[in-house]
Amino acid sequence: MSPAVTEKSGSQTLILMVASAAIGGTLQYGYNLAIMNAPTTFIQNFINETFLERWDIQLEDYQVTLVWTIIVSIFSLGGLSGALIAGPMTIHFGRKKCLLLNNIFLMTGALLAVTSRAAKSFEMIILSRVLIGVNAGISMNVQPMYFGESAPKHLRGAVSLSSAVFTSFGVVLGQVVGLREILGSESCWQYLLGSNAIPGFIQLLTLPWFPESPRYLLIDRGDKEACINALRQLRGCEIQSSELDEILQEQIEAKGTRPSRPWELFSDRSVRWQLISVMVISSAMQLCGNDSIYFYASYVFKEAGISDDKIQYITIGTGACEFTACIMCNLLIERKGRRFMLMGGYIFMTIWAVVFTVALWFEHNISWMPYLSMTCIFTYILSFGMGPAGVTGVLPTELFSQNARPAAYMIAGSMMWLSLFIIGMIFPFLVSDLNEFCFVPFGTVCIMSALYVGLFLPETKGKSLLAITREFQKLNYKGQDKNDESQTQANYQLGEVGPSTAL
Repeated sequence: MSPAVTEKSGSQTLILMVASAAIGGTLQYGYNLAIMNAPTTFIQNFINETFLERWDIQLEDYQVTLVWTIIVSIFSLGGLSGALIAGPMTIHFGRKKCLLLNNIFLMTGALLAVTSRAAKSFEMIILSRVLIGVNAGISMNVQPMYFGESAPKHLRGAVSLSSAVFTSFGVVLGQVVGLREILGSESCWQYLLGSNAIPGFIQLLTLPWFPESPRYLLIDRGDKEACINALRQLRGCEIQSSELDEILQEQIEAKGTRPSRPWELFSDRSVRWQLISVMVISSAMQLCGNDSIYFYASYVFKEAGISDDKIQYITIGTGACEFTACIMCNLLIERKGRRFMLMGGYIFMTIWAVVFTVALWFEHNISWMPYLSMTCIFTYILSFGMGPAGVTGVLPTELFSQNARPAAYMIAGSMMWLSLFIIGMIFPFLVSDLNEFCFVPFGTVCIMSALYVGLFLPETKGKSLLAITREFQKLNYKGQDKNDESQTQANYQLGEVGPSTAL
């Protein structure tokens, strides 16, 4: 077989591996965000009926809303738990096996969801959402690690951003499956909540055929032969000595050291502003309210004046909009840079939040204002997909060294899930209490995030870790002795990386 043919075969193997891992990984996050919108009314009726049958209590509307928000938002607390245990699991089991074992949480949660109606237990739905959240939290940390350690240098940027693409694809898929004509009807909502098991089964059937992360095999397990075999399978040809030498050099540098713990980063002045930046941007990604639109799309579109019979079809457009935007971000990020895409995304989101507020204010006076409101939601999501959705996940890789990176991802993931939980809990009350001003808090978050990025976050495109670290020294050691800066740069020298966007 010619080298060109074998290299093409290796590229196909990598593409199929990415698809197999992501179907049971970040796709699940987007899918489980979207499927909770369609059965909103049916599950709320189920909660009311359960209380009435058990305790002869007729719940008030705000009480039903409270239980519903707990069901929706508990997913985030499960995700936080998953993010916290993902690190130890990957060290003990490896990247691929961790993704496979993660399906235990998924299948258990799906079973609870499917049987909850027959058992007349809304508590089973809550427990199901916790387990599904744990599954999403683990996969969103492990999948980028698996991709970054398996992809060649020239493809790491595209492969790392594929996580955001599959997340948005999961949203579209969840919205389509949630149509009343498919599983979004009153008689099928329990099967809709359990349908997330299908992508899990696909992953269980396909992922075992692909190799483990080459870097994990050599650096963590010390199995050079298995590493070489994995590289051959992924590349489809004889591996380049430079690639193997790079992994061997990383193994040598890792000897005698241990990964940083999350709390150690908080006391390390040399990464203070890197850590602040990751925490701020990860929190802003959820506090901007974009993902909550998928939780409560019906609420938002009702406030926009859209009739009930059209809402389910319009929500599909929101997911398709973000999916398209993430693909465009993938094409533009290496040309325009991270800082430009991130700041531009938040600025446009601020603009559309203001226009949306004005449109809601005049919706009863001008006949076409509801359509402007709907347009603002689409453009808001489009701006999110073009910037924050695609760029945020890349930053911890480019701002932190190899030893600090797992802890940085743990902190970033924790901030993201906590913020999602907070927004999920307060969003329906914001919509009902603030009415036409419901997007003012989100617009405020967006403009503050844009200002932070513009003032404090340097451009990382095409820069090594050492060059990025030098940029942050101006903030980390402002007014301090230059010897501190020189020592910190020396510490980072061994961890210097190339200009790729490896995760």
